[in-house]
Amino acid sequence: MAEPVRGAQLVSRVGRILKAVGEHPGGLSTAAAAHATGLTRPTTHRLLTSLAIEGFVDHDSANGRWFLGPELYLLGSLAADRYDITDAARESVRLLARETGESAFFSARRGSETVCLLREEGSFPVRSFVLREGVRFPLGVASAGLAILAYLPEEEVERHLASAALERQWGPQHATDALRARIAETRETGYAVNPALILEGSWGMGAAVFDAVGRPQWALSLTGIEPRFRPERRPELGRLLLEQAHEVSKRLGAGRPGAGR
Repeated sequence: MAEPVRGAQLVSRVGRILKAVGEHPGGLSTAAAAHATGLTRPTTHRLLTSLAIEGFVDHDSANGRWFLGPELYLLGSLAADRYDITDAARESVRLLARETGESAFFSARRGSETVCLLREEGSFPVRSFVLREGVRFPLGVASAGLAILAYLPEEEVERHLASAALERQWGPQHATDALRARIAETRETGYAVNPALILEGSWGMGAAVFDAVGRPQWALSLTGIEPRFRPERRPELGRLLLEQAHEVSKRLGAGRPGAGR
């Protein structure tokens, strides 16, 4: 049984490294990749070198940074026909950015995380850069992940809160009781609010997008600076998010589940 365990561990490490590199479009040093994955620097370098031989990452020797490689592009192109649902959200993301002036996003749930798939800049000149394509957050941290988490079945919510240990990495504002309170608020209004819990001064709001069986699998969100998310403006932003989340759900063949979920 030892060999399968070692193989599974290797796959897990490779996955973590590829995700870390993918979150940094400007490239990632070996040391930074090791820090992001929790692996030692020698192990990280060996894995990156092996991945580069296969074309899964690319190394810029001039600045010592690693990038996603051409083989991943080819494989992604082949997988796109089955998994790419960004076309269903693109129009709504653009509308949200245009109507609000804020940065608008479309994110997908991947296990216990969300990953940003689309970003559209608004017209307001001061922006928040917490979120961009490829960035991942645990469910319950950013507004997109909070919106999704709030509409999962209660037993899934409790399992996530028990296992994710968000307080240790993200601070006391992500303690279980605080998260439960924000989940309750999200269920009450229909949309999630992140009051600068990731980066000081950077606010976010999100609404869940549902699949054909009524499960929250994606989210639309907005981010910007605190003065743009004053209490008197939030209901209007929330209304726009909910309207467009419903439109994207319909395009994906779903409708929002009934109240009391």
